[in-house]
Amino acid sequence: MGKPVSLLEQLCGHALSFGAQSFETERKGGWQRAFAQIDNARTRIANFEDSGADAKELRANLYSATKKPVRTVIRGKVYLLQVRGAESSGEEAFEVRIDPAPKLDPSVAPSFTAKQGQYLAFIHNYTKIHRCPPAESDLQFCFGVSPPSIHEMIKTLERNGLIEKQPGQARSIRMLVAPEYLPRLT
Repeated sequence: MGKPVSLLEQLCGHALSFGAQSFETERKGGWQRAFAQIDNARTRIANFEDSGADAKELRANLYSATKKPVRTVIRGKVYLLQVRGAESSGEEAFEVRIDPAPKLDPSVAPSFTAKQGQYLAFIHNYTKIHRCPPAESDLQFCFGVSPPSIHEMIKTLERNGLIEKQPGQARSIRMLVAPEYLPRLT
């Protein structure tokens, strides 16, 4: 099983689907609500009973994201979710900004683990030899791990801005790391 998408990430995807680049949440009168500016109007995009599991999860996601921005992939694009406390007449409120994540600087060696480096080196070499990116089953065969492990690694590489994928399209991995920064495949 891969890392589950948080409720905060789901709400960001929902806001983006309406063309909003941010939204606010407020906790008031027993409800946790989220609002986005859509077509010049403040529109409610979520409504959770305050004592429910969804409202509690959202609050935990928001408090966590105030300490460290969340890097996530939504519809094949990498975003940085930045959350801060906001002024409100309610009990608590947050502002959530959904910014495209900055691209890797090609002149600087990217940071990745040794294991991630091996996956990146395999993807690069496979693509060079076969003239198309590997399928997840090719990675599974090479590394001898389970399909969920491969899928999670691909999601991690994408979330970290090391590769790009087209959602719903097979063999669509595109390397974003320059070959000179890749380790030797062992």
